[in-house]
Amino acid sequence: MLRSMLFVPGDSEKKLAKSESVSADALILDLEDSVAPENKTMARGLVCEFLAAHADERKQQIWVRINPIDQAEAGADLGAVIRARPDGIIQPKTRSPDDVILLGKRIGTYEMEHEIPVGSTRILPVATETPEALFSLGDYVRCDKRLAGLTWGAEDLSAAVGALDNKDSDGNWTQPYQLARSLCLFAAHAAGVEAIDTLYANFRDADGLHASCREARRDGFGGKLAIHPAQVDVINEAFTPDAIEITHARRVVELFDSNPGVGTLALDGVMLDMPHLKQARRILAMAESAG
Repeated sequence: MLRSMLFVPGDSEKKLAKSESVSADALILDLEDSVAPENKTMARGLVCEFLAAHADERKQQIWVRINPIDQAEAGADLGAVIRARPDGIIQPKTRSPDDVILLGKRIGTYEMEHEIPVGSTRILPVATETPEALFSLGDYVRCDKRLAGLTWGAEDLSAAVGALDNKDSDGNWTQPYQLARSLCLFAAHAAGVEAIDTLYANFRDADGLHASCREARRDGFGGKLAIHPAQVDVINEAFTPDAIEITHARRVVELFDSNPGVGTLALDGVMLDMPHLKQARRILAMAESAG
């Protein structure tokens, strides 16, 4: 499980170096929106150097956000970075699961060329950045084992439809973007992969980030994107079960284990059934993943 995934501009040697000391579960070395067109080639070189420098030992996963699959830059990105063995590829502006399947085939070609185990490079699509993408979110179940999760974004989507804003006066997502968020959440779980919440743009607003993380975990997201290193510890804490949750989850699992074949049991005056057992096991898996 990935609690925190931190974006790092691929054309900044300083930020790449700083990212090594950040406790994010995964780094996302960015070749897309944070890199100006004239810096794309240079960014690919820096990203490949960073991957090569961490080829033998990685304390965190290293992913790369390429350019959209329908742009020529994407081919150059893949040709440069796959040989350096990133853990996965973030796929932006994903229009449908067909884009993921196409990307998987292209990655597979490079994996075979560089003698990398085919299928080992995972894919995480940003699944709501185009209007058409919303109408096929339920089809990600068609994707193969490369699909690591789904995440969503509102900025490109709101720009695509000409929205004046995507949040209301209280800082909450407006209804169209609440819909995109919800569809991404359910699509991920329908496909059996993790749902990763979108970033919280105001990196100076720690209270707002805390609240956003609490809401995301409450609703079923397993992690969150980060735009600044200062956000990572807040996100990690929010998506790590605390001692009270772990203790309760263990009690639930132990209760059902000691009563095999029974579908409904009582614990502390509360009736529990299979959904409670499933959630308890998920909490324990999250705790184990977080160490």
